[in-house]
Amino acid sequence: MNKIALALADGGIVAKRNLIKIKRVPDILVFTLMSPIMFVLLFAYVFGGSIDLPGDLNYREFLLAGIFVQTVIFGSTFSGAGMADDMQKGIIDRFRSLPMSPAAVLVGRTASDIVNNVLSLGVMSATGLLVGWRIRTSVPEALAAFALILLFAYAISWVMAYVGLLVPTPEVVNNASFMVIFPLTFLANTFVPAQNLPSALRFFAEWNPVSAVTQAARELFGNVDPQAVPAGAWSLDHPVVYSLIWVGIILAVFVPLSVRRYQQKVNK
Repeated sequence: MNKIALALADGGIVAKRNLIKIKRVPDILVFTLMSPIMFVLLFAYVFGGSIDLPGDLNYREFLLAGIFVQTVIFGSTFSGAGMADDMQKGIIDRFRSLPMSPAAVLVGRTASDIVNNVLSLGVMSATGLLVGWRIRTSVPEALAAFALILLFAYAISWVMAYVGLLVPTPEVVNNASFMVIFPLTFLANTFVPAQNLPSALRFFAEWNPVSAVTQAARELFGNVDPQAVPAGAWSLDHPVVYSLIWVGIILAVFVPLSVRRYQQKVNK
């Protein structure tokens, strides 16, 4: 087998191991699925009546794409926490003795995050439908929106995996990730239109890749005002292309960085 095929085959086995771990510790899955429900209900009923949107757009339809993107990005932190946990407990030392690809652990870890995020998106979609969210476009377009969200989350998983290899414990990963992801997802158009922000923050929000993924999802779901004036920023006028550019950049940078860092850690 060539190196890529070997990494994918071994990564599938590691991903299965990570999913079995969730089965053995169901509390992980319960809290993973409860958090999206809480976010949807809080923003829909607590903040929904206080935020004005231009045109006739319903806030709950505007909200769901942002909630989707924020939740899967936070869900991607499992890769970092899982890597740090395996390093701390010596699981990686056991993997070293096996004839497996050096990238398999990282491939399996990030792949298992996709399964977690698919479950989260399913729960959030069902909750969103209950509170009034609707898909106004075709099934292929809606599936493309979900695929783009998952692809961006997968890229972020590699960033988190790299962070997990840099820090000593899962707790540090969680704290460090929260300090970066929280402002990144709020300084965007996830919960309010970017044009409502002050000028400096508006510029950041317009070019924030989180805003682009959110805007792309809204357009593919049909949750945008058809009479809305173009945003003016290229990133939000072409959100799908801009999102894919960022996915490519993140993967091109952090996949080799993570693999190299992993090899350095296991060869010490």
